[in-house]
Amino acid sequence: MSMTEVAKTLAGRVAVVTGATRGIGKGVALELGAAGAAVYVTGRSVDPGKLPGTVSATADEIDRLGGIGVAVACDHRDDDAVAALFERVRSESGRLDVLVNNVFSAPDSARWLGRPFWKVPVEAWDQAFDIGVRSHYAASVLAAPLLLESDQGLIAQISSPGAVHYMHNVAYGVAKAALDRLTRDLAHDLRASNVSVVSLWPGLVDTELLQMVPAGEDGRRVLTLPGEGEFDLDAAETPRFTGRAVVALASDPAAKSRSGQAFTVADLADAYGFTDVDGRVPRTPLPHQD
Repeated sequence: MSMTEVAKTLAGRVAVVTGATRGIGKGVALELGAAGAAVYVTGRSVDPGKLPGTVSATADEIDRLGGIGVAVACDHRDDDAVAALFERVRSESGRLDVLVNNVFSAPDSARWLGRPFWKVPVEAWDQAFDIGVRSHYAASVLAAPLLLESDQGLIAQISSPGAVHYMHNVAYGVAKAALDRLTRDLAHDLRASNVSVVSLWPGLVDTELLQMVPAGEDGRRVLTLPGEGEFDLDAAETPRFTGRAVVALASDPAAKSRSGQAFTVADLADAYGFTDVDGRVPRTPLPHQD
């Protein structure tokens, strides 16, 4: 299936993407909009900060791509705010077909990369689980009544190879493993429904945060992760590569056969025939393992 063939296959569909002010969430929201969907984008950033991006800016860009963008300021640690989000979706759109659980506090977690667990404060665990696991569970619970009314629903969880390989630190990896188990168990409860649940593993993604890494004397932008190796940012994925995976799954009437499983974005690109925006299928090597 080429991206041309799925270009507007989501017209009339409604999606929610959590944490979509920047990074992977924004890339996913833009691709859903380009495919014709109405996309509710959530995030805490309503005013520009140190990093570019606001929920309104993402929604405006979705409009320019031919979708319908709806900005919703939402802190996903606040269950009442999340419940209000889905009540608004029902009231305004009357349906929900795609939920992308992406919200994650990457800038806050970056300060603990590459540290052994005894040198990481316990709050790092809370950060990884509250924003990276609990928020996804809460959104899934509150979205489920709407998704169950869809003739082809999808929950896409933005996870990581850190679920099965050591990456970054202990709290990060355990949280990603928990997220993939959440995918499996949600899929179990939804097995008799029209809703699929899939975990996606992006590779190295050149987000706004990583775009702050300067080029060296050789002109290359290289990210060094302590204990994990060096990574060429010029060979990294764009955030929209993961978005194209979500569009492919949401457009696939046979997506149910993938429910409960985790896939790298590159493997889904091979299966569905899409590429990144520059025509490549990027494949990021895993961090070095001892």
